[in-house]
Amino acid sequence: MAIVFTHLRSFHAVAENRGFTAAAGALNISQPTVTTQVKELEERYGVELLVRRGRRVELTETGAALFDITRRIMSLHGEAEELLLSSGQLTTGQLRVAAVGPFHATEMVARFLAKYPSIKVSMLLGNSDQTLDRILELESDVAILAHVVEDPRIYSVAFATHEVVAFVNSQHPWYDRQSITMAELAGQPLILRETGSTTRRAFETAARQAGVPIEPLLEIGSREGVWKAVEQGLGIGVVADFEFVPHPHLKTVHIADAVIQTEYRLACLLERRHSPKIEAFMHSVLQP
Repeated sequence: MAIVFTHLRSFHAVAENRGFTAAAGALNISQPTVTTQVKELEERYGVELLVRRGRRVELTETGAALFDITRRIMSLHGEAEELLLSSGQLTTGQLRVAAVGPFHATEMVARFLAKYPSIKVSMLLGNSDQTLDRILELESDVAILAHVVEDPRIYSVAFATHEVVAFVNSQHPWYDRQSITMAELAGQPLILRETGSTTRRAFETAARQAGVPIEPLLEIGSREGVWKAVEQGLGIGVVADFEFVPHPHLKTVHIADAVIQTEYRLACLLERRHSPKIEAFMHSVLQP
């Protein structure tokens, strides 16, 4: 027996919105219609997909597994509609970008919009773990990551490599130095990004390889927070070289005896690699 697409669509809307009323609003149909279609889907296959808890619903184990599938179905359905509406010319639709930071991302989006001005672009910023999750969970179409992804579900291509450097304020004893060693960082008050940050991951890997114990004084969930803490003299910051903006009271210091790099990559789900809008974004970014 063939599955009914409208039943899947109603189930997906309820699962996504965690309620029948919100799902009906999202689909612009009546709530009884949504309820009936979900009930028919459950009865047709003899499964329980949702547990009603007052006005909210919770997914059963089967419902959660089906929701993973319907997210992909609805994403591909949207891409098909965009393709047909634009006759393959990308004159309509939306591109959702996830990125580890605004520096490369804003330049990439500008280049893309110069070629495809009618496409709406949205951007979500986060650390590398969050950014990767957003394409795996179909919350974003493409991701700008700062590390190699060892996941067979992901297609990625490199576009830039950057050195990781330390930086200090003008009152720090290292302010007049051009370089330091990894060993000198042992026991120093370090201001680092949160766990999951690519820069922190690369720095800590180099420290382990050098046998240098690293104990951050502060963990801050934003680049701006790290900058402010270093500016106030709380400790030594770590940043990718391109992220450092010239400042009258801050200066970068090269780590001379270690190769610490972040490799920035464009990524998407392998199964969506040939989506017209994803291909267009990657082509516009990677072509000279």
